[in-house]
Amino acid sequence: MQNQTKQKVAYFSMEIALSNDIHTYSGGLGVLAGDTIRSSADLKLPLVGVSLISKKGYFKQELTPDGKQMEHEDPWDPAKFMQLLPEEVTVPIQSRDVHVKAWLYNAVSQTGGVVPVYFLDTDVEGNSSEDKEITSFLYGGDERYRLKQEIVLGIGGVRMLEKLGISVRKYHMNEGHSAFLALELLRQWEMDVDKVRDNCIFTTHTPVESGHDKFSYDLVKEVLGDYVPLEVLKSIGGEDQLNMTRLALNLSNYINGVAKRHSESSKEMFPGYEIYAITNGIHSYTWTCASFRSLYDKYLPGWANEPNLLVRVDVIPDEEIWQAHKDAKKSLIDHINKVTNSDMSIETLTIGFARRATEYKRATLIFSDLQRLRRINRKTPIQLIFAGKAHPKDYQGKKIIEQIFSYIQKLKDEIKIVYLENYDLETAAKVIAGVDVWLNTPHPPFEASGTSGMKAAHNGVVNFSVLDGWWIEGWIEGITGWSIGPHPEERISQEERNSREIDDLYNKLEYIIAPMFYAKRDEWIRAMKNSIGKIAYYFNSHRMMRRYVIEAYF
Repeated sequence: MQNQTKQKVAYFSMEIALSNDIHTYSGGLGVLAGDTIRSSADLKLPLVGVSLISKKGYFKQELTPDGKQMEHEDPWDPAKFMQLLPEEVTVPIQSRDVHVKAWLYNAVSQTGGVVPVYFLDTDVEGNSSEDKEITSFLYGGDERYRLKQEIVLGIGGVRMLEKLGISVRKYHMNEGHSAFLALELLRQWEMDVDKVRDNCIFTTHTPVESGHDKFSYDLVKEVLGDYVPLEVLKSIGGEDQLNMTRLALNLSNYINGVAKRHSESSKEMFPGYEIYAITNGIHSYTWTCASFRSLYDKYLPGWANEPNLLVRVDVIPDEEIWQAHKDAKKSLIDHINKVTNSDMSIETLTIGFARRATEYKRATLIFSDLQRLRRINRKTPIQLIFAGKAHPKDYQGKKIIEQIFSYIQKLKDEIKIVYLENYDLETAAKVIAGVDVWLNTPHPPFEASGTSGMKAAHNGVVNFSVLDGWWIEGWIEGITGWSIGPHPEERISQEERNSREIDDLYNKLEYIIAPMFYAKRDEWIRAMKNSIGKIAYYFNSHRMMRRYVIEAYF
């Protein structure tokens, strides 16, 4: 048993992205969790992470020539990266004890800080074959499978930390998946709701209704039994069905959204709760490419652990900024030409769009008027890079990928467009650093925060985005990048909003962005420096974690 007397903050997340070879993440939530762990290690915060092992991964994406997504298992071997601990706990599932063990991964920082992350595993001797599979797939299976996973994460996580002798000061639930941890505390502390609240923090991440896990009480009773009295559960989790977000809201003393705008939309979705805002950030060193790291090391020593030093970017000569970008762009274009035979050019204005393929992110907005897109390309050549997975059950998201492939075919003799297969951390880092413009077109207000544009900014890439999520806070028109469409506070019809977004996208691309890129290099480099000095210096996970420490943890 590890005797750790110093009190910890226990950070629970269904997914955590620690490296490309550890397949315990699917997208933004996991990437944010990984950056949280890394910044906590850099800052030597007393934090521990808790997640699921997901030995068979999320899924490996294969795309057919016409853009149909095929999903394959994406197994990996935890033994190559972490240590299986001897401690074991049980959780109640369908009136039986399911055995749970933990793998320990130590996230080690160059500052000497270490954050242990415990990955829970039910592939344990003594469990049935069915129970051994509970922690196999990230977000796999049906509702029953998901409920079992969340029991293992929340209840099993609390019990495992106790078994390991880790004294916990606060429990931080990163999204509602881990809300059962609060139920376990409620049971242990003799139904003292106030005591549980005082020890729990909850970060909600989605303004999309479908993003909040809900389970029927019949299913909960079948899987969890009478873990807590049903009337108690209904009073804190919702009368009609168990809403994991509502459960977390009712059992947390500090609740926050992940951007100022998201905090407001969360209050509208869940009226009556005080919901603060701590805008997301990204781990600066992880998401800065090699050429820019060298540049920052040379001119801004210490930047990796004090990203606010990036505000002094003006000390870096313009030609060195441009050369660092050219190096990153060459790396990306060489990679793309190698894997797709698309013959892209390093000289061409390159626009990137890479994120989960789902309807509200509107990846096809740039194809709304092909005649205008063709006209822009004739005047000032452009090339487009897409990437992203659709959730296996998101049929609309899969259709979006197919639509992009159809546009690739339609425009193949005019505009170079690629869709990169099996988007992962490695591909993300290459694309984010190597494009010239980072495009983002979510349907407001469904972008809770978004972080890819922050990563782009760390590499001098300029943002071109709909005003939603974090971009409302980072945007200064024509200075840090460009907006697409009206401000969210403008009260106009959805039809007019869509029309103005499409007009804005094409007009700014044709008359401002492309001409500046090709004919006003000094202005372009000024925009790149503004991305670094006015966005990257602030939108990083060191600032984010300091806010959590001051406002929520201590």
